[in-house]
Amino acid sequence: MIKKLTKHGNSMALVIDKGVLDLLDIREDTPLEISTDGKILMVSPVRDEARKRQFEDALGKVNTRYGRALKRLAD
Repeated sequence: MIKKLTKHGNSMALVIDKGVLDLLDIREDTPLEISTDGKILMVSPVRDEARKRQFEDALGKVNTRYGRALKRLAD
């Protein structure tokens, strides 16, 4: 996907499509981390530890319940 910056006051804004925001569960109040390696710009949602634990717990439950079936599907 190629995007162009949009003038926003004295700054520039990058408009992110709703589909991408939905996929990453980014809302208006989601803090974003912006970093660079000197060549590329990286924007990622900041996830707190409680959210990370919630995800890992859900993943563990799925693996416990469906792990063998998923393994067979992968083979």
